[in-house]
Amino acid sequence: MEELGRIHQLIIPFFGHNLTFNLEVIIMTWIVISILLLFGFLASSKKSIIPGPLQVVGELLVAQLFALSKDALGEDLGKKYAPLICALFMFLVLSNWIGIVPHMHEPTKDLNTPLSLGLLGFFISHYLGIKTKGMKAYLKAYIDPFFFMMPLNVIGELAKVVSISFRLFGNIMGGSIIILVISYLVYSLILPPFLNAFFGVFVGAIQAFVFTMLTLVYIAVQVK
Repeated sequence: MEELGRIHQLIIPFFGHNLTFNLEVIIMTWIVISILLLFGFLASSKKSIIPGPLQVVGELLVAQLFALSKDALGEDLGKKYAPLICALFMFLVLSNWIGIVPHMHEPTKDLNTPLSLGLLGFFISHYLGIKTKGMKAYLKAYIDPFFFMMPLNVIGELAKVVSISFRLFGNIMGGSIIILVISYLVYSLILPPFLNAFFGVFVGAIQAFVFTMLTLVYIAVQVK
């Protein structure tokens, strides 16, 4: 139970201020990235007409996410931004699943990770909105249907970032706390397998998919 709330930090003095880095999140994030790079290399290094297991998984993920991106953004933009959507989903789902492995921790249970990805989607969607519609039409959307609605429209856009970020953070952090508390209550002798399966695999996959699809929808709303 003493693990709850423990954070391993690296503090670096910088011109009179302290830069604080969460070492656990940084290490886990790079482990996830390394696994994904290895998976990509192995899945694509020996491509064949009769695909192996890794090639099947890779092709299935890419095909489905490319199809969803093209449906939401159209042929040209879908093809351009589908790699981003694929990378986002694969990073999130592996980040959520890595906590199943003993002594590993989900990078997404630190708010900095989902919030950073939420901001990434926010800036990409609004950049595309300005590029597609032009600055005048982009700004005009914030005063529709009346000028005094602009503050509410701006707050609504910012709320999207908070919504998807805190939803992912809350579900992953909540699941890890529940598993930790129940393990403590039964003296770590019994960890109900369905808890790991539910919070680790099922909820992790669902939350990764929801976050990715909401990011895709936010981009689609701005370009149409």
